[in-house]
Amino acid sequence: MSKIVNPFAHRLGIIHDWRHRWFAMGAKYQEYLKADILLREFLQKDLRGMHIGGIELERNDKNLRILIKTSRPGLIIGRSGEGSVKLKNKIVAFLKAKKLVAPEIKLDIEEIRSPESNAAIVAYLVAEGLEKRLPFRRVLKQTIEKVMANRDVKGVRIALGGMLGGGSMSRKEELKKGRIPLQTFRSDIDYAKERANLPLGVIGVKVWIYRGEVFASNAKDK
Repeated sequence: MSKIVNPFAHRLGIIHDWRHRWFAMGAKYQEYLKADILLREFLQKDLRGMHIGGIELERNDKNLRILIKTSRPGLIIGRSGEGSVKLKNKIVAFLKAKKLVAPEIKLDIEEIRSPESNAAIVAYLVAEGLEKRLPFRRVLKQTIEKVMANRDVKGVRIALGGMLGGGSMSRKEELKKGRIPLQTFRSDIDYAKERANLPLGVIGVKVWIYRGEVFASNAKDK
């Protein structure tokens, strides 16, 4: 039987780099791991709606660097940097409240130039449309057409699962356009999951975006 694996994890060390970059031994490893998981969950909840495309963490003994990738950096940075200062203070307060290591924090905001080729942003747009009570088939078709209009995208697949259309039973719906070669290691596939919270329950959203093949001559960290 085949095994279902995360397309990002499937290519770690080949064309993708780790999203958490640090090394620790003994008790520090457990503490760092717990802090990273809780911090990622906190940031995803706090920054929901700000078109976040990815969160990366880098650590050493004294510093913690948080890199937030977004298509709308102005929403996070705010006027003259007020938003980023508030977010940094929130992170410090959160770590102290959880009694975790609170090293010196460096917050970097990186702009995503092509949001249609980022699976996390596309998944959020689909979830946002569902939460606005738009028909799910229209949301799927419009999103796929918008994504495929981007030159960098070679294929897209979006899957929904839950009580779609106000039905009494949960079901799955999927729409695909272009190619999604999941088993090819050099294929650059971005994958993301999102939740749309509706009165009848949660609808799960999964997005796969194929951005072409990466060879040694043009390989770069994703």
